[in-house]
Amino acid sequence: MRPFRFGLQCKGPADRAGWAELARRVEDLGYASLTVADHLDEPLAPLPALLAAADATTTLRVGTMVLANDYRHPVMLAKEAATLDVLTDGRFDLGIGAGWMTADYEAAGIPLDRPGVRVDRLEEALRVLRGAWAPEPFTFHGEHYRVTDLVVPPAPITPGGPPIVIGGGGERVLRLAAREADVVAVNVNLRAGVIDERAFPDGTPEATDRKLGWIREAAGDRFERLELQVRVHLAMVTDDRTGVIEQLAPAFGLTPEQAAETPHALIGSVEEICDQLVERRERWGISQIGLSHDQLDAFAPVVARLAGT
Repeated sequence: MRPFRFGLQCKGPADRAGWAELARRVEDLGYASLTVADHLDEPLAPLPALLAAADATTTLRVGTMVLANDYRHPVMLAKEAATLDVLTDGRFDLGIGAGWMTADYEAAGIPLDRPGVRVDRLEEALRVLRGAWAPEPFTFHGEHYRVTDLVVPPAPITPGGPPIVIGGGGERVLRLAAREADVVAVNVNLRAGVIDERAFPDGTPEATDRKLGWIREAAGDRFERLELQVRVHLAMVTDDRTGVIEQLAPAFGLTPEQAAETPHALIGSVEEICDQLVERRERWGISQIGLSHDQLDAFAPVVARLAGT
């Protein structure tokens, strides 16, 4: 079993001093990483915000959770990611996905192709990223990207380039992640383009079993080298675990039993939550836990107890 690592998805504050102070607090409380989402309504753009967070800390990893591949050409992203790898002393994790949030595409006027096309494009982008980080000139002619004799400084200081995290909930993107990523971020399927009650029935224990089956099958011999991450969408420290679950489960389209066992929710006392995490690691191998900014202090005792164990 891999040791637990906890990451915090942060939105702000959107000022230099406040953002630096938040990053230091995340580090001081034992979280392994600070991540930023890639949406137009976020208060800070992810890549410069992550550099500022890394500059304010010494050991904290920083990462994108996750970039939408459609928003950036992979050659330019490769250069930016390598730069972050260099300037953070190797503390940057590149999280990337096929893109999903309808509102972003519509507001920016970016065509939202069907999921299969977006995953095709992501698969090609991953080849371009890896090729751009290689020491020799790289040529690739695909359906979506074409590069010729590409050499892009700076060379990353992390061998092979920054660790790649691929997140998603659909079969094809999870199989791609199993083959290509360093960390597979298991999420609910967001095919609807929004996070609402339609998403969470895809996060049941049975659905997660199915997803881990896809990942294991596609990864083959490399499965043991993968780290598995999960995004926790509902987290609450409470002494009334049963009552909270019974109250909230219907709003998520889940039975109380499903809500109690889904890896995308953590509800209960600190001890109960620790037990849940250990049980889920034993069942699915999930060792990286992604939490929201608003749980920074409430989950600090969980982090103190389990991080690194």
